[in-house]
Amino acid sequence: MDYRPLKIKNLARALRLPFLTASVLPYFYGSFIFKNRFSFLPFLLGLISVVFTHLGANLINDYSDSKSGADWQDKTFYGFFGGSKLIQEGLLKESWYFKMSLLFFALAFFSVLGLSFVLEDFTGLFSYFVILFLGLAYSYKPFQFSYHYFGELIIFFLFGPAIVIGAYFIQSGIFLEKGSFILSLPFGFFTALILYSNQIPDYDTDKCSGKLNLVNLFPINKAFIGYYLIASLGFLSILFSFFAGYSSKISLVSLLTVVIIIKAAKILKNDYNLKAKLVVSSRLTILTQNIVGVVLLLDILV
Repeated sequence: MDYRPLKIKNLARALRLPFLTASVLPYFYGSFIFKNRFSFLPFLLGLISVVFTHLGANLINDYSDSKSGADWQDKTFYGFFGGSKLIQEGLLKESWYFKMSLLFFALAFFSVLGLSFVLEDFTGLFSYFVILFLGLAYSYKPFQFSYHYFGELIIFFLFGPAIVIGAYFIQSGIFLEKGSFILSLPFGFFTALILYSNQIPDYDTDKCSGKLNLVNLFPINKAFIGYYLIASLGFLSILFSFFAGYSSKISLVSLLTVVIIIKAAKILKNDYNLKAKLVVSSRLTILTQNIVGVVLLLDILV
């Protein structure tokens, strides 16, 4: 294969930079839950660790899906699902993805280490080992949790409770506080919803390579039911947070995104075998997650 010099647009594609909102929004949210003070340096170190861990996980995921053959079943680049396809197009080597993922994980680890010294508390460092393990084991052998029905559960935890609780701890010094856990739930559910939505187009190709997701619990023409279930849990968690007194009426504005969810679900129901149409449902799901995240962030700030 002829591997040409890496262009900026291909680097952004390999790193899946547009998906960073899934980790950055809950981190900002968790950072502003605590009202008594705001510490900028710990915030910055925590943000660096979150972003680099996310990028490392993206890269190791592409590497693993290439090794397993999952991304070779369909070499078309769709933008939202099926991987970056730069390996399949001969633009990057598998080894590049592997080495860069380790680099990002290492940078994230040193950021957390520095953060621990700044806070004079190593609770976060020990917790980060769990996060790092899950980020690797999500798609990397021997565990490959995303190949054995646990993908959505891990994404729910990493992009919901782990980030929000971690960000809250950085500012408050309080670990595993009930309120921060409850407030983290919508972020976890709607990010898991993105994953679920993106797995429907890859239903057949993933199955051929032995990659089993929650989508595989349904016949492909009924997969939209699981989409509705996860979205419902997301909306219910917003309502629960409000009625439990952890959020204000502003958070309820995010419920209006149910209109977008219904539109996306209709595509998943009627056009489940048309990948060109499923790009739209993936885009709508990401839009929903972003809108919900921004509204909840505004709720905390206002």
